[in-house]
Amino acid sequence: MTFQASRLAALLLFASGAAGAQDIVRHKIPNSDFPIAQAVTLPPNATIHFISGQVPPAVNKAVDQNSIAAFGDTRTQTANVLLKIKEILAGMGLGMGDVVKMQVFLVGDPNKNGRADVAGFMEGYTQFFGGAQPNLPARAVVQVAALSNPGWLVEIEVVAAKK
Repeated sequence: MTFQASRLAALLLFASGAAGAQDIVRHKIPNSDFPIAQAVTLPPNATIHFISGQVPPAVNKAVDQNSIAAFGDTRTQTANVLLKIKEILAGMGLGMGDVVKMQVFLVGDPNKNGRADVAGFMEGYTQFFGGAQPNLPARAVVQVAALSNPGWLVEIEVVAAKK
């Protein structure tokens, strides 16, 4: 190997090592303590995991399984969906702190004049993000007309990344 070739190889090795040292960066919303990231930047060496949309488990099997009573209110459904996601991530060797992007689908709650219960969602969400677990994801929350089961008020999909 010539001197120039060995020098180039050393530079490439150094550059790849430097890229490997980069961390996932979570950009805070300026002047805000709202528990989401404005953006998340992934380094080139991050592995990205796409977790399919998760829906709530039944909390009351004695009632119609197509009713909100079977799954609970928005807060209950949110907490239970995020618990399912936490378990899925754990099975992959990941945690909630590895979530970098979240897409939330909320159905209008008939008890809230058909509006999405965002306050109830936030009560469930902050059990997992923004308190003891400070790694915040970029996030979008949208109200949808319906999910495939009329008792479901919440569906959440996430993207997790780890370097």
